[in-house]
Amino acid sequence: MLHITRSLTLPEDEIELSAIRAQGAGGQNVNKVSSAIHLRFDIRGSSLPEELKARLLEQRDRRISRDGVVIIKAQRHRTQEKNRADALERLAALIRDATHVPTKRRPTRPTRASKQRRMDSKTRRGHIKALRGKVD
Repeated sequence: MLHITRSLTLPEDEIELSAIRAQGAGGQNVNKVSSAIHLRFDIRGSSLPEELKARLLEQRDRRISRDGVVIIKAQRHRTQEKNRADALERLAALIRDATHVPTKRRPTRPTRASKQRRMDSKTRRGHIKALRGKVD
């Protein structure tokens, strides 16, 4: 089980992990050992609550494909175990971010005093600019 929040867990059988060879520098070891982890997680086919699935699919994240599949490639560490833990933590962080529901904005109107302060500052600024003219 992958623990996302106190009340939300994800069964590990919904997450597909595969070992691949890492890219970049690393000498001969990088050509021999499959230490990077490729994580795939299908949002639509998961056991997450529907409203959480909708928020995840609405996110503009390059890790989420058009099909609703999260793809994470973890290759920061030299060992497969650390990369696996890193990939799972990044998935949990992505889902955790989607659990946060933004508060609804309540439109407000400016007060009479703030309108007056704004007009006074504009008048003052206009007067300063008027003084920049040619001197007779």
